[in-house]
Amino acid sequence: MGTTGGGVFKTTDGGDNWTPVSDKYFGGTIGAIAVAPTNPDIVYVGGGESPIRGNTSHGDGVYKTTDAGRSWRYIGLVETRHISKIRIHPNNPDVVYVAALGKVWGPSPERGIYKSTDGGETWRKVLFRNDSTGAIDLSMDPTDPNVLYAGLWQAGRTPWMLNSGGVGGGIFKSTDGGETWRELTRNPGLPRGMIGNIGISASGVQKGRIWAQIEAEDGGVFLSDDGGASWEKVNSERKLRQRAWYYSRIYADTKDANTVYASNVQFQRSTDGGKSWSNIRTPHGDSHDLWIAPENNQRMIEGNDGGANVSLTAGASWTAQDFLTAQFYHVTTTNHFPYHICGAQQDNSTICGASQPGLGSNVEAWYDVGGGESGYIASRPDNPDIFYAGSYGGYLTRKDTRTGIERAINPWPMNPMGHSARDLKYRFQWTYPIVISPHDPNTLYVAGNVLFKSTDEGQSFAPISPDLTRNDPATLGPSGGQITRDQTSVEYYGTIFAVAESPLEKGVIWTGSDDGLVQLTRDGGATWKNVTPPDMEKYTRVSIIDASAHRKGTLYVAGNRFQLNDNRPLLWKTFDYGQTWTRIDRGIRGGDFTRVIREDPVRQGLLYAGTERGVWVSFNDGANWQSLQNNLPPVPVHDLALTGDDLVAGTHGRSFWVLDNLAVLRQLSPEVIAKDVHLFQPAPAYRTVGGVQVAYWLKKSGQSVKVEFLDGRGNVVKSYSSTTPAQAAAPAPTDGSRKALADSLRNLGVMEAAAMATATGGGPGGQQGQGPGGRFGGTPQESRAPSSQGMNRFTWNLRHDDATRFDGMIFWAAGTTGPAAAPGEYTVRLTVGDHAQAQVFRVLVDPRSGVSDADVVEQVDFLIKVRDKTTEANDWIRTVRSVRSQAEARLKEAGSRGTQLERMTRPFLAEIASAEREIYQVKNESGQDPLNFPIRLNNKMAALSGVVGSSEGRPSKQAYEVFTILADSLAIQSRKLQAAMDNLLPRINEELSRLGLPAIVAKPEDAAAGEGIAPDGAERRKW
Repeated sequence: MGTTGGGVFKTTDGGDNWTPVSDKYFGGTIGAIAVAPTNPDIVYVGGGESPIRGNTSHGDGVYKTTDAGRSWRYIGLVETRHISKIRIHPNNPDVVYVAALGKVWGPSPERGIYKSTDGGETWRKVLFRNDSTGAIDLSMDPTDPNVLYAGLWQAGRTPWMLNSGGVGGGIFKSTDGGETWRELTRNPGLPRGMIGNIGISASGVQKGRIWAQIEAEDGGVFLSDDGGASWEKVNSERKLRQRAWYYSRIYADTKDANTVYASNVQFQRSTDGGKSWSNIRTPHGDSHDLWIAPENNQRMIEGNDGGANVSLTAGASWTAQDFLTAQFYHVTTTNHFPYHICGAQQDNSTICGASQPGLGSNVEAWYDVGGGESGYIASRPDNPDIFYAGSYGGYLTRKDTRTGIERAINPWPMNPMGHSARDLKYRFQWTYPIVISPHDPNTLYVAGNVLFKSTDEGQSFAPISPDLTRNDPATLGPSGGQITRDQTSVEYYGTIFAVAESPLEKGVIWTGSDDGLVQLTRDGGATWKNVTPPDMEKYTRVSIIDASAHRKGTLYVAGNRFQLNDNRPLLWKTFDYGQTWTRIDRGIRGGDFTRVIREDPVRQGLLYAGTERGVWVSFNDGANWQSLQNNLPPVPVHDLALTGDDLVAGTHGRSFWVLDNLAVLRQLSPEVIAKDVHLFQPAPAYRTVGGVQVAYWLKKSGQSVKVEFLDGRGNVVKSYSSTTPAQAAAPAPTDGSRKALADSLRNLGVMEAAAMATATGGGPGGQQGQGPGGRFGGTPQESRAPSSQGMNRFTWNLRHDDATRFDGMIFWAAGTTGPAAAPGEYTVRLTVGDHAQAQVFRVLVDPRSGVSDADVVEQVDFLIKVRDKTTEANDWIRTVRSVRSQAEARLKEAGSRGTQLERMTRPFLAEIASAEREIYQVKNESGQDPLNFPIRLNNKMAALSGVVGSSEGRPSKQAYEVFTILADSLAIQSRKLQAAMDNLLPRINEELSRLGLPAIVAKPEDAAAGEGIAPDGAERRKW
């Protein structure tokens, strides 16, 4: 599945689950995929989408895999930019054809049909019309691979207009494998006038049968039964021709000569040769692609604006759509705890959700906040459940997510659909700005071609500016021609594209327009001044502006000109209210055009930029930049948001990504890099969220490293070493963890980090375990402290040591995870060789809990007592089993000599087995057994921990009562066992000595590793 913005995904279970497979090699928008019929491991992929929306994203040529996507190789055609189809010879995977639409935003000689006979090592252009006409479709006759049909489309875009149709469009045919071509465009039965978008498909059932879907004044569905020599128009319904530039795809069935499918807003099928059509229901609308299995026409894959759906019933039923491929136009965060991440999804709804694992971040917890697919979202800082959200057409809503009440408050409720920009009093872009004042949560700014202001939650809006754009009549005309108009406000131009009010000065408001103007008011809109950078060329889109939180009069500007066929990164800054400007984009990869810039709110001069392929960072106020990609896929990053210690990316094709622990970047400096060892100051850690991240720099690898965590009294709570073996294998680090900060810090001399060590567990003070019927499989395992050259990161999950466990232990609704640390001041101590450094950090309670630190301190003290009693109980089980195992071995070894040993040992074993049965239910063999055999003391004690630790707060009175009962009962069995060990075992050991056999040692057996719960590492948060 080729996605828009997000690279290539693969499924191996018929569409139930999909996994990205191109991230390490390439990404962005995919225009075409072809699998070799003779070898499914050979796949060709072409970049750049051919349904050329206003925000269309280019590709980087053709890539090939010969191992089913495990690795990829670039094989050329980078300048084609937008590839519509790839076709592979059915008998020779080295013969491949590429249909290239070419660059969308300007003339391009790299358009047309390309052919390779050596698997993409070399390419020849075999069909070319002109530099404004590209190949939009290519069909290979299934009955004869030397017969090819091509649809050529003269099309292009400017920032303010789409052109579809021209003299270059038409249908071409080759009968010699693409070496020569003959034009069919004006053959009998085809449209006489201008030709636009074309879809074409040859039947594999009836030789010579071809269907074409043609955009023209007298266009429609056309059928030829003589290989294109003559044609008949069989259908001209608008439902197949609407938004022709965006759809116009047609597909011949692989088994029925009269069945044909078409893509448009609805997915459609005809069973009478294309004369009549019926809709096929799919999980998502806006159909764009179809594949039908050659050997079974019931098996098909349909692609639409929601992704790919697999059907085994010719469309009667489909697999669901569950992909991490959302296309966000912007990202914002809220003041909830944990903060929520929000954005508007292309061709879907707005969406918000909690940012932290385990605290409402699962898909089911995401919720709609009003607005629509394309707009900004603003959450009130003083009441984060109130959202303002927009969409195209100037649509704006206010929604209270607590009550679900949503109200439309359009600043100018005049529906503009179908009109040219010049027809409108106020022009609102597809994704127009919505901004709440940082000084007054009741002040809302909304931008069209003028800036609107509301102080009554949208009950009224007033313009506070003149037109702040160039208002150039040449850019305000109709869009969609030559043949079919298409005016949805995507192309509305001469609009304010970005707004920012200074967080330091009320009434200092900056705007940036999509046609290249930066404007400033310092009196709340009473007067305005054009402060555009002198070197900002006309029609540059001012994509995002960011007013400094550190210096008055300072603004950062991200611009781009990709819609003018110019992919340069463009960033500016001013320190003096726009009187002077400096370009600050040096170091960003050429061709990786910029969409967003943000200043770090904590460290002055630390900047982040989002581009068409990723994220960059500058430590020196933009003087130079380094990549901050890490494990982020190469994806368009349309917006960035900073909150707390996190950087959140809104990607256009791979959903939201979060880079946490910005504290490291904020402290990084050349002085730090010059040190042999440096321990960074950790950020405060909430007990409910993830743990505390510790970062340290090592100039040399292979050194002995110890990381210790001490409480406020100086007691070591947890200790990790680079030389201490882990109890179980830690999860394999992803490429992102191996490269932690490496790309972003390379220019500062920081080497690549080799690992991310973690030791994390469950909720606050509670227990990790499975619910009813679940076998408790173990506890999170500790990891070594990393000791690689360069940057190392280590996460302590704030937990005390776990209670001990034993092999085969089955608990019901209980576990052995240690309690989370109490709130207060802690110290992390890093010891490298003989050198030690320490940093102090705080552990904080959940601010939503409403409990005091004292309440939680008492809770943790109680949970430690429960843990210790659970350990005492489990250690007795381990001891009994060790002693029993030794005793049985000694009896076997003594053989016939051990009659007296047998008489002494059997009563002893019976005595300790009696106590064992009271401490643990020894009959348990499977997860459901506790329903049949009552649980015993250790399970009850561990379950008490789960109850008390279910949320932060003082333990209940009854919890203390139950603990006392259980502890007293355990004490009885402990005394019984200790007495047996003290009184009976010495006599047995004397007999063993007489027999010359080793003594039985009364100590717990080593706990088996068992099935550990996977550590919850920093990699659970994607970026």
